[in-house]
Parts: sequence; C-alpha cells; structure tokens
Amino acid sequence: MAPRVAAAVILLVALVVAVFAIGPRAPGPAPETPPPAAPAAPAGLARFERVAFTDLAGWDADDQSAALGAFQISCRIILRRPPDALLDHSGRFGTVGHWRDLCGAAVDLPLDDAGAARGFFERHFNAWRVTKPDGDVRGLFTGYYEPELAGALTPDTRHDVPLYRLPDDLVVADLGAFDQTLDGRRIVGRVSDGGRLEPYYDRAAIADGALDDRGLELLWVDDPVDAFFLQIQGSGRVRLPDGQVLRVGYAGANGRPYRSIGKVLIDLGEMNPEEVSLQTLRAWLAAHPDRMAEILDQNPSYVFFRLLEDDGPLGAMGAVLTPGRSLAVDRAALPLGAPVWLDTTYPDGVGSIGGTPLRRLMVAQDTGGAIKGAVRGDVFWGPGDFAELVAGRMKQPGGYTLLLPLAIDPQAAAAEAPPAG
Repeated sequence: MAPRVAAAVILLVALVVAVFAIGPRAPGPAPETPPPAAPAAPAGLARFERVAFTDLAGWDADDQSAALGAFQISCRIILRRPPDALLDHSGRFGTVGHWRDLCGAAVDLPLDDAGAARGFFERHFNAWRVTKPDGDVRGLFTGYYEPELAGALTPDTRHDVPLYRLPDDLVVADLGAFDQTLDGRRIVGRVSDGGRLEPYYDRAAIADGALDDRGLELLWVDDPVDAFFLQIQGSGRVRLPDGQVLRVGYAGANGRPYRSIGKVLIDLGEMNPEEVSLQTLRAWLAAHPDRMAEILDQNPSYVFFRLLEDDGPLGAMGAVLTPGRSLAVDRAALPLGAPVWLDTTYPDGVGSIGGTPLRRLMVAQDTGGAIKGAVRGDVFWGPGDFAELVAGRMKQPGGYTLLLPLAIDPQAAAAEAPPAG
C-alpha cells in the first residue's frame, strides 16, 4: 500500500474508533477466518433455548439426507482450519475442534439414506431454538435464486450494460487490526487525489460513468434491471450469443448501505407493502422506463463480480450453495457452516404448494446485505423459473432452530464472554 493510502486509512480508522468508543457498537459481519481469541459475544442479538428433536414440527417427515450433502461441503471447509480456530467471530459456537469429529463422520456418510442422515444429526447435535432478545421466535424469511442473463464478452447494440470487476482503487480497512473491540468491522473506500480516504462511488456515480475507460468491464448484458437484480442475488449465469454459459459471483461491493427499492416505491406511494415482490418490481420498472434509473439509484450499494469455475454459486463461507438447502443468515447471530432447522411456509402464488408448510433442514452458508437480525433468513432456491418465482414472492414469517455439537451451550458461552468495551 502506498504511504499516502496507509496514512489515509490510519487517519480514518482513528476517527471511526473514536466514534464507536462513545456510542453503541452494533454487531458486524465476522471475518472469513475468525481470530484465535474469543471477543465479547454480540450483545442481545440472539438467544437460544434447548429443545428436543421431537419438538421440531415436521422433523420426521423431512429427508435430512438432502441437507447432508450441503453439510458435507461445509465440513470440508471447516476441517481445513486449525482445531483451536473459532467457528465464528463471537466464540459462542465452539472451535473447529468441537466440530472436527462429527464433520469427519459426516463426510463419510452416504447421501441416499434418509434414516442414516436423520440418525446422524440426532446423535451428534443438540437443537437450540433461536429467539430474539425479547423472546420472540418469529422473524422474516425471504428467498434468492441464481438468475440467467443474456450477455456478451464485448459490447454491441444489444449488450451495453457492463458487469464490473472489483476496482483496484477500492480499499478495504479491517478495523479490528487497529482496535480489538472493533473485530469484524470494516470500512470500504477509495483514496482521493488529495490523499484522503473517502467513501467509494455510489450506484448513481457508477451509472454516470465513474468507472468508465478503466478496463473493468467483465461482461456486458442486455438489461439494466437484470443487472440490478443480479447484484442483489450476488451470483448468476450469463449466456453468450453462441450458447456458452459463464457463471459470475460476488467479488466485492462499494461499502454503501443497501436500500430496498421496494421500500422506496412504498414510501413514494407507488406500491402497498403486501404487493411488493420481484415480479411486481420488474413490472413497475418496465411500465415506468423514464423513472427506472431514478429508482434504481436509490439503492447506493453496488456489487462487483468475478468469473467462477465452480459447479454452482459460492456462499460467504466459500461453499458451493445447494438449491433448497443453503440458507443465508446474519453471521453476527448464527455461525456459517452449521445446520439450521427452518419452519416457515411457501409463499402464495406458487401453485398448489402456496401457503403450505416449508419445514426442512438447511445449512447456514451465506450472508446478505439485507439479512440482519437474530431470526432472519434467505433461502437459496437455485436456477430456473420455479426458483425465480418462489424466491421473488417469498417474504414469510417463520422461525428456526440451530443444531450445535453436544458439547456446546451457546447461552453459557454468552454468559461467560468478557464484557464488551
């Protein structure tokens, strides 16, 4: 890092540290490799109540072998880390050593034996119902999917919307490296011509050409609305004119806060809350092309992409996501890699299953800018028309239960954590 960049980062970090020293510190995302020593647990974010597997409605009806494959993927990632590494930033969910033996057993299990899979989870885990600080077990569950866009390697009259690579002037500062009380917090910015670290360009500035003529275009697609929703999903497929399909995934973001355009349209009186879905948002934007850019720019967050060579999109923990079994969570509340029993419903408008129970074992493998809170999840549905339909309509109340190794008590770990500050 150039001297003026380092100086700017240190100056801004000092200012941020000062601000957080006199105000509340909301929990932030954990780093990819948690620190070796346990910091204070996120205060008041989630509580856990021990329950029996027989208390989980639908447990005996689910095919847990469908989730076992996803858990095996998580385990292979967990087993690469040293035994004394924390599973997550908070320290509430044990070390890799607590997970090592059961992960070793999991990766050897067959994927075609539902009874063996169910028995494995019942023998090696306790079930902990997740509650909010006020004791409420209900939260919001949404869905996401892997969209397919029409694109090209070079721009033409049809394909004129760029998907950008991660810019080389985007600076990410890990605040925990400067102050341990800020572990897991980071800021994103760029160094100005005057040597000051500033927030990175927002969506409106990028749409107005802030990144033009820098060779950052990864691919070109034919629809700005498709590109916008691709950024919200975080990964997808791009089909080239010759039929070749390239997979793109999240490479980074500009650090600006995510703002829902559905909420924007509600605030403008253009929609009612109950009618907002991916499908209705697309329809509104198509019917108002003169206002499309204005509305999209209300979300200042902007995502950059990279080409993927994996068999599917990657979640935040580096695991290839499993359709219908991978769940995005707030990793300040739940650990990535852990099994989670989901209890919600299918959304209306998806055929005969609309409104029926959606109860199944999932694996927490991803995060999202809008996935915040103790009881909040985003179901990955995979590619295809059905996935887009159910993900676009899903905004269901529900709850979930976290499965943890027998030796781990998350409530006791929270009580034993040192006080914050």
